[in-house]
Amino acid sequence: MGENVTYKILKGHLVSGSLVAGEPISIKIDQTLTQDATGTMAYLQFESLELDKVKNELAVSYVDHNTVQVGFENFDDHEYLRTVAANKGVVYSKAGNGICHQVQLERFAIPGKTLLGSDSHTPTQGGLCEIAIGAGGLDVALAMAAIPFSLICPKVIGIKLTGSLRPGVSAKDIILKVLEKFGVKGNVNTAFEYFGPAVKTLSVPERATICNMGAECGVTFSIFPSDERTKEFLDAHGRGTSFKEIRADEDAIYDDVYEIDLSVLEPLVALPHSPGNISSVKAIEGMKVNQILIGSCTNSSYMDLKKVASILKGKTVHPEVSFAIAPGSREVLEMICQDGSLDIFIKAGARILESACGFCIGNHQSPGTNGVSLRTSNRNFEGRSGTKSAKVYLVSPETAAVSAIYGELRSPLNNVPYSSIELPKKYYVDDSMIIFPPEDGRNVEILRGPNIGEPPKTEALKETLKGKALIKVQDKITTDHIMPAGARLKYRSNIAKYSEFVFESIDPTFSERALDEKAQGRDNFIIAGASYGQGSSREHAAICPAYLGVKAVIAKSIERIHQANLCNFGILPLLFEREEDYDEIQEGDDLEISNVHSSLEKGIFILKDLSLNKSFALKLFASSSQKEMLEKGGRLNQIKGL
Repeated sequence: MGENVTYKILKGHLVSGSLVAGEPISIKIDQTLTQDATGTMAYLQFESLELDKVKNELAVSYVDHNTVQVGFENFDDHEYLRTVAANKGVVYSKAGNGICHQVQLERFAIPGKTLLGSDSHTPTQGGLCEIAIGAGGLDVALAMAAIPFSLICPKVIGIKLTGSLRPGVSAKDIILKVLEKFGVKGNVNTAFEYFGPAVKTLSVPERATICNMGAECGVTFSIFPSDERTKEFLDAHGRGTSFKEIRADEDAIYDDVYEIDLSVLEPLVALPHSPGNISSVKAIEGMKVNQILIGSCTNSSYMDLKKVASILKGKTVHPEVSFAIAPGSREVLEMICQDGSLDIFIKAGARILESACGFCIGNHQSPGTNGVSLRTSNRNFEGRSGTKSAKVYLVSPETAAVSAIYGELRSPLNNVPYSSIELPKKYYVDDSMIIFPPEDGRNVEILRGPNIGEPPKTEALKETLKGKALIKVQDKITTDHIMPAGARLKYRSNIAKYSEFVFESIDPTFSERALDEKAQGRDNFIIAGASYGQGSSREHAAICPAYLGVKAVIAKSIERIHQANLCNFGILPLLFEREEDYDEIQEGDDLEISNVHSSLEKGIFILKDLSLNKSFALKLFASSSQKEMLEKGGRLNQIKGL
């Protein structure tokens, strides 16, 4: 029986367990990455382990989220990250050097390695044949301490690519087609592996786009083989010695196979307010557009922007459209300067934004009231842009560029002036904004501004939990709903302050009510629908509720990364045995769970709704290792033996 790429790499990193889909395993992590919105807490947690320096092969700290630096908090965070990196042996990428996933692909990703990152789009590196997994900051801190990462061995869905893309159809349309098939929920503990004759037609940046948005399906990671296209990319970056060929065996086995004929694929669009709400561009062509933004970790590579420049050359943006472009890295910015693309953008009327996450996370470029925004980013959750009434559509760079000219949504088919864009034989490489740590950084003082707090302390699980259903939320609640980004991001180093904004967009009174209940010695419960905690890896969506006294989330289903974060911080992730029971429990009901420790061991809980005088069966969504950490009140307590 032949092996697929996924199991070949997992086998080489397996520490415990068996490579059987659905079984718990732990793997060695070679590389880690953090970004500044998640990194401060990750390094505070690493510091609490009292190690002199990181123990894994490579740890990189990126500054790419809070680069606008509004208020002292962001700058202080970055100074903490810079100095703790030097002290602990971490590579530091300065603000302006680029988005973590783009820079990691260019400078550090290696075929056959494993990467754990405190950002949900870490799987981008699957485009270079890394098993790259998004996780909470605590899991990344532990990986930096060389502690194996625990996960459920994924089932592997093979996505077979045949044919070839027509001009105007892009890698973004491939992943939107995958999202149309698999949706944004129900893909927990799954990996997507791409194979087939058309794989060789896709460059590494195109593969990275596809792996990046696989995160929206909720899969653990996506991966491509390491082949001649991989070698071309590494050679062009002066990293050819990192190349290793890794291909699936001819008789490789997949749990399921989905085939896409690229020759008949058409431009697609994700409609508001979900990346899984897919339509053809043709079906809604002609829709008036107010804003168009090109960039983000999904579509900001040199290849993407070169295509945009080819479309915009000699043209100007429609006068009623606000149009901006954010190159993904300093490398990309330098290259579009050198080849004349930047001049084309400026003459066309584009605003040039910093090489950062920016608009994707709602840090700037919010649309107007009821505005229609086309974006090449990966998420269009309601309100994520910073304007709740806005409608955000996700499209390819080609669709965005053509639409910018006309001021309305237009298909790029038959509207692009090129047949193909060739990647350069040699990329511009300048690592001057990447700071490598000194050989011995122990004498480097770690700078801590007033916004730098401490990791939260949690308590061991009690035998009885009793309190209110403090909030009841619907299906597809994202981590953006739980913990807002945008203007609130700067408080992520300060848990007490950031906790004031839990569920701010749904119920601004939640935090105050939760603290009142906690002060009275009562426990708080969250009742949720399906796919709770989808979206960003943001562990603060567990940390802050834990700080507010939340002891259990009771849901129809919970997404993988958020479930792990809940366990890491001592919150029980519980699922309704019968989903219809969700309809009965109401916000404000008095709830009680008794015999917690024996229930934890069995994985079955009984919830008493004292207001209804009814009981409901719940099942624990946790592995045996997670049961132990829940018993002790969280992962740090478990590691320290508390």
